[in-house]
Amino acid sequence: MAPHTALEAEGSDSSEIALWLERLAAGDLTARDRIIEITSGRLRVLASRMLSRFPQVRRWDDTDDVFQNAIMRLHRALAEVQPDSPRAIMALAATQLHRELIDLARRYRGPMSFEANHATQVPAPADVSQPMPSPVDRASTADESLDRWSVFHDVIAGLPTEQREVFHLVWYLGADQKTIARLLECSERTVKNRWRAAREAVRAALDGESPQ
Repeated sequence: MAPHTALEAEGSDSSEIALWLERLAAGDLTARDRIIEITSGRLRVLASRMLSRFPQVRRWDDTDDVFQNAIMRLHRALAEVQPDSPRAIMALAATQLHRELIDLARRYRGPMSFEANHATQVPAPADVSQPMPSPVDRASTADESLDRWSVFHDVIAGLPTEQREVFHLVWYLGADQKTIARLLECSERTVKNRWRAAREAVRAALDGESPQ
């Protein structure tokens, strides 16, 4: 599947999703499940690609774990938000996946976390007479890196909607500016400006450095 198709609903799916969106707006609660069912293939691809950008989460959770939790978030979100198009559905799904990944990243931090206490995180000491590092010491380096990743993704989550949508398409899905412009029905120059503004916001939050 090409990168950009993970955020598109094409062919017969598009009209079917539009129909179920109308039913959802009319109060048909079964429409939520049907919308998720129709888009599940694209959502799974999106989950896989987004997970690849969270190495500290990928170590502990696979695509299915993230996908299932994000689906539950999406189901709840559809009770509060009324998307008006297939594109809006996928943008909402991307937001829920992002939130799930951020929450998982935060879970795997600190001296009592899996990251700090897992055996592979403890290098064998050259001198066995030296004491083993404490969980707090082992966690410090990983925690500092995770802090930067958390800030990085928090900034993305807080971007204006148009910038965040472009950032998701570029950073997580690897779509090019021409593809994004076609998908969002805007000019490539507009895409470029939104992408630059998003990058500048992230850079400012991280004092000009990238998360490691």
